[in-house]
Amino acid sequence: MNVIELRQYTLRPGRRDELIDLFHRELLEPQQQAGMTILATYRDLDDPDRFVWLRGFRDMSTRLKALTTFYNGPVWAKHGPQANATMLDSSNARLLRPLSQALPLQPSPYVTIKITPGLTNTPNALVTLPEANDFPRLPIRTDKVTVTITPHATAPPTAPATLRLTPTP
Repeated sequence: MNVIELRQYTLRPGRRDELIDLFHRELLEPQQQAGMTILATYRDLDDPDRFVWLRGFRDMSTRLKALTTFYNGPVWAKHGPQANATMLDSSNARLLRPLSQALPLQPSPYVTIKITPGLTNTPNALVTLPEANDFPRLPIRTDKVTVTITPHATAPPTAPATLRLTPTP
């Protein structure tokens, strides 16, 4: 995966489980069939109205084709309005690339995702992809950041500007 999307959705109060159920039941497999790889989905431990997920693509042309196929297809036409009804904001998304061949995702009951301003050479991190968003229907933040993902066996402690997450089913 050379292109990674980190997506953070702010949801309407109390509707996170509804979106997670819909996502896993109706939207996950069709995205994969369209050419996306769903890397991880998370509940935010500190914000009951946040859903965080990552998906990957081989390259930008694969991303464009997969997004076009999925978002112009029958599954999104049928279930998109229901998904969108759970959301207040879906624009907190970033295009990233891994700094090494190994993606910093490991099976773990908890993870922290830390977003640090600026680009660094942190091992096993993701950094802002220096390419324009070619699918403007889905807004992407363009500020330069380094994203580190750290697995934990137990719930990590609260820290400022850190997302404490646990995977969805």
